[in-house]
Amino acid sequence: MRYDFGSDNTAGMAPSALEGLIQANAGFVPSYGADAITARAADQIRQRLDADADVRFVFSGTAANAIALSILTYPFEAVLAHNAAHVCTDETGAPGFFGQGVGLIGLPGFSGRIDPLALKAQLTEPEVGHRQPPAALSLTQATEYGAVYTEEELRHLIEPVKACGYGVHMDGARLANAAAAGFDLKDIPRLGVDILVFGGAKAGASCVEALVLFDKSLARRLDNRLKQAGQTASKARTLAGPMLGLLESGDWEAGGAHANLMAQRLAAGIATRSPFVLAHPVESNTVFVRMPAEAHQRLKALGWACYQFDDGSVRFVCSWATREEAVDELIAAIAGLN
Repeated sequence: MRYDFGSDNTAGMAPSALEGLIQANAGFVPSYGADAITARAADQIRQRLDADADVRFVFSGTAANAIALSILTYPFEAVLAHNAAHVCTDETGAPGFFGQGVGLIGLPGFSGRIDPLALKAQLTEPEVGHRQPPAALSLTQATEYGAVYTEEELRHLIEPVKACGYGVHMDGARLANAAAAGFDLKDIPRLGVDILVFGGAKAGASCVEALVLFDKSLARRLDNRLKQAGQTASKARTLAGPMLGLLESGDWEAGGAHANLMAQRLAAGIATRSPFVLAHPVESNTVFVRMPAEAHQRLKALGWACYQFDDGSVRFVCSWATREEAVDELIAAIAGLN
């Protein structure tokens, strides 16, 4: 099988991330995040966000998201999120596990964007003692369907949530792709996001994600929480080093831009050379195609790893490592299904 487009997780580490790991590995430094490498990586993130935030590096996006939501909610409360968001569909109840019972309320919306009217309707629901009331909003940028929220779209979602006194979390697993599509990272703290997950793994690092707390009052005993959750790295420099390599080289942004460009190339080829139609606008690094099950099976039989997504379309994902030649080969294979 060829896994070029199965996920952006199927690509290895970017060269600058690997070099960052090698450099971080040299010599002896303080452990548990008290080293200069971890501090430099955190500063790189703060500079991009133009915010004085607490930054910690953890081993996975699932842990980062779930811990973030557990900070924003009590166990008897719930989180509002798109019904296709990763926290709702792909984290095996981790938000409830880390949040000791925190619930999830799924909301509709095209291409993974939360419908503002659906959000408003949920916010105006009366609170009763028999249901978990919402206490936080979780946003995904870019969304699971590759959509990139504009500043205005985010503001229309965040403002009514903040007016209720609720917290806001952003899952930025593909934040590099959103930034490459024109989203201004500095809007995140300006809009009132409380906790951000700044993605590294899909951007070309190893398994690292950064937990970014803009509201420092939420950081009380954060290190204790992370330690209990098994997310405190003793050799933290090896976790932060790949992220530092990506950020200091500029490859975090460049890789996202390349992935987006390859997705545009793939989408254009499918639209013009195949009988299939795109299921969603291509705004970042993912391409969704309406394809009959028989054609999907034939494509997989040709050796291309791709799978059917929640809405029935077939997803293809480009990464920092996607080659133009591979894109063209896939286009030819899909066109050959005619």
